[in-house]
Amino acid sequence: MRIGYYAHHHGSGHCRQVDKLATLLSTKDRKQLTVFTSLPSEAYTFACIEEQQIIRLHAEDERPDDVLRGRSSAHWQPASLHYSPVGNIDIQKRSRQILEAIFQRKIDVMIIDVSVEIAMLCRAASIPYVYVRLPGIRDDTPHLNAFAGALALLCPYPRVLETTLTPNWVGQKTLYLGFINNPKPDVSPYPDFITTLMTLSDDNKALKASLASDPIIVTVIKGYGGHKAIDKQLPKLRRLLPTAFIISLGPIGHDKRRYVDIATQVDDVTPFMHHSNYLIMACGLNTIAQAYYCATPVVVLPDDRPHQEQEIMAQALIAQGRALSWQQFVRVMRGDRSYTNPDDPIQTQAQDKSDDVPSLPYADSLPAAQAFMSSTMIYSTAKSWFNEWLLPQLTLSPKT
Repeated sequence: MRIGYYAHHHGSGHCRQVDKLATLLSTKDRKQLTVFTSLPSEAYTFACIEEQQIIRLHAEDERPDDVLRGRSSAHWQPASLHYSPVGNIDIQKRSRQILEAIFQRKIDVMIIDVSVEIAMLCRAASIPYVYVRLPGIRDDTPHLNAFAGALALLCPYPRVLETTLTPNWVGQKTLYLGFINNPKPDVSPYPDFITTLMTLSDDNKALKASLASDPIIVTVIKGYGGHKAIDKQLPKLRRLLPTAFIISLGPIGHDKRRYVDIATQVDDVTPFMHHSNYLIMACGLNTIAQAYYCATPVVVLPDDRPHQEQEIMAQALIAQGRALSWQQFVRVMRGDRSYTNPDDPIQTQAQDKSDDVPSLPYADSLPAAQAFMSSTMIYSTAKSWFNEWLLPQLTLSPKT
């Protein structure tokens, strides 16, 4: 089948997700994939999807000449949509772009990550789609309508992190793909990591002096979807750990640089994840996907997102013992371990900074996602795929 993938433009995570899924296909089969996004090319560079496979969509921002604003009062706003300006020429153009590309490229099934409005456009045009479910509380009418209109739902995280607030039928209609990580080479040894830090530092002499005392290394990882919650805690982090070596990866405000030892951006965060004593991050899916299979203790500072997306993920990780809240981290650093569960590996393991660092267990997270992507290439029609492969994976049937 030919697959279309709509990737929302907020942050780079949605484009990164389709990039990771594409790596599960052969080079030949990847050609069957078309990505729709309004994220500009300079905001994210695809690793294995060529530019001719990407439809760069018109923006969907409100315009001064709109007849009705995108979010109007109840009697002017359809209950099935989150955002629907009237008379917006950009949205008219992007809708035409999407529909024309679907027909011209003979796309059989759309994967929508994420947009209620695109889901409704597809359903109204009789185009089969599956919908990506993100974490959070998504029990509002627009989301439930988008879920109901889909052939199935996809969760890019493990079932164990599902919230109990999810309606039963939604869970029954969901394929849990697990966290997806592209295979990477073995983690570089600790001495090489220190050498890397030297190349990133403006003051190697001070860096050597700082690292000579074997300090606690804390790496703060921030994405471009938002990082206010983390930035707010940087002054407190420095006061809490005055002698720690703090690394900030990703965007950082100019006024916050004085609280960290290195502020930079890197293409691969893997060595930092493995050679730090603690990781501090928000709960974006792509970063959590990597950290979830890493031995380093994670401190989660969820950023404000619609539908409590990051808060719900943080709660699930903390409840599972796979992450610490900021309050728990503060108590650990102050020596109060009264809350610690001794059977919880995240709170009892020691950091091994030896050269013998094992490869990441990526294979454990791939089977469900691999099976899903492979299935889309095995079947020639959406109907045969839906009836013969997709429905047997679900515990909900259109006949129930």
